[in-house]
Amino acid sequence: MIPYKTIITINRKSKQPLFIQLTNQFIALIKQGTLAPKTKLPSSRLLSELIGLHRKTIVACYEELTLQGWIKTVPKKGTFVNANLPLLQQQPLGKLETVEEKNKAGFSFEKHTILNRTFPEFSEDSFMYANDGVSDARLAPVDEIAVLYRRWAGKKSIVNHLSYGTTYGNSQLRNTLVSYLNETRGLHITKDNIIITRGSQMGMFLASQLLISNNEYVIIGETNYSASDTTFQFAGAKLLRVTVDKDGIDTKAIELLCKKHNIKAIYTTPHHHHPTTATLSAERRLHLLNLAKTYQFAIIEDDYDYDFHYNHAPILPLASHDKNSNVIYVGSVCKAVAPVFRVGYLIASKEFVDECAKLRRFIDRQGDALLELAFSSFIKDGSLDRHIKKVVKIYKARRDLFCSLLKTELSNYFSFEIPKGGMAIWLTLDKKYSWETVTKIALQEKLIIPDWKRYDMANSKHNSIRIGFATYNDTEIHEFIKRLKATMEIVENNLLNL
Repeated sequence: MIPYKTIITINRKSKQPLFIQLTNQFIALIKQGTLAPKTKLPSSRLLSELIGLHRKTIVACYEELTLQGWIKTVPKKGTFVNANLPLLQQQPLGKLETVEEKNKAGFSFEKHTILNRTFPEFSEDSFMYANDGVSDARLAPVDEIAVLYRRWAGKKSIVNHLSYGTTYGNSQLRNTLVSYLNETRGLHITKDNIIITRGSQMGMFLASQLLISNNEYVIIGETNYSASDTTFQFAGAKLLRVTVDKDGIDTKAIELLCKKHNIKAIYTTPHHHHPTTATLSAERRLHLLNLAKTYQFAIIEDDYDYDFHYNHAPILPLASHDKNSNVIYVGSVCKAVAPVFRVGYLIASKEFVDECAKLRRFIDRQGDALLELAFSSFIKDGSLDRHIKKVVKIYKARRDLFCSLLKTELSNYFSFEIPKGGMAIWLTLDKKYSWETVTKIALQEKLIIPDWKRYDMANSKHNSIRIGFATYNDTEIHEFIKRLKATMEIVENNLLNL
């Protein structure tokens, strides 16, 4: 007889019921071949005595195994492992499965190298991370949003929002955003022109999948938001790059490309170009819209940080001047509030929005209706505007301090322009140094500068990266600059000693 007493172990402190523990162990014994098909199992009374469990527990286990099809009871003969179970192919006896083998799939699939990206691993809280411009989560109005969430959750009518809903997003939030964006962005849209997304990246993905077929051309900046590069390449696009200067993306270069190629779309971040922070000039905005009408391409306008402007009033997006339905406008409230609140939007012609809603069904069936209702209230009662007004003052002060310290402490190593808005600066390293070296030395000073190569996808060797300032308070900014200065002094000394 199989030594059940030694191979079955029961943890009486576990929250899992005893009969389930026993059931799972029997299944494991059958799968690994210890209990082969047709093997007769001990009676419930005998097994109870062998392993010290109540007979009712054994009966419950056998009933569960029977329901799942692992065993069968034959009247007057006993209980047997199901004879029809196929043998599961196992490792040879005595060979233990290695971690490497467990991590590898047992089937072939396509790996997209364009999706590869290295993310920093935080091992200690003492490390500082040079992000590329994110909001300070400590300033997020979490309590206020939680109150609104609970208020909605407590309503009797909430049951109407707990089942499957529309792929366009919550109706109330769509109506609220239509009013809000028409008022603040100068748009002229209706509810038919908007779909709620899980952030601007989802909007960009939907747009790229519908717009682009294999080897169609998409124009982007020579410096560009690297995630958009990946998104368009994943959709099968051929990327054409044009220069970006202090006035934003070069529309004359775009026009030349339009004369040579059939351009499907152009991606731009005109308010503050990502990553350089340059604002697209009025002349180029109008030129780009005219080109879109003439050559019938789509403009994917990613307005990722419209709310953060310090030197002047916000510049209205391209979408506000679009009279020919060429612009696909994507944005979110994630940047303004906190990245964890995945509430974004895509705005376009009704025809395109309808198609996005169809595709969204197979990516993410719908959003979080409760969260969307909470944000509808958050926007409608003016809380979002109050929050933005508050953090803009804070981020402006942080920008000024960060830039001031960079200038006084690190001007021998870096050059930069003070950004007019946004949450990051475009920092250019003197050509006698390399970011590869700086990144390695920075780790000694507990400063992480991640994936710096993504800021030069065109390999133009501009030697610049984007560094955020908004997420640090005054004390942390001083510490950040201190660590960066210590890093550069080591880099400089190493060069002198060569």
